[in-house]
Amino acid sequence: MDTIKFRKIGNSVGATFPQEYLKHLGVESGDEVFIIKEADGRIVLTTYDPDFAATMEAYKKVKKRYRNTLKTLADE
Repeated sequence: MDTIKFRKIGNSVGATFPQEYLKHLGVESGDEVFIIKEADGRIVLTTYDPDFAATMEAYKKVKKRYRNTLKTLADE
């Protein structure tokens, strides 16, 4: 298990990742990644995918309107 230290960068906070993790993700400096908070509290980084981004935007538009339906589906 590796650790990553967060540092102040201007008015933001950033982290540096070991090269092996960047290679595993297939990303390099300047690339975008998704950061996803899972139901169990884990945080997942995944490479940016325009199709996935469009799907997430569509989900964001309907999640409030169909909150109860989505909860019922998740509980089954």
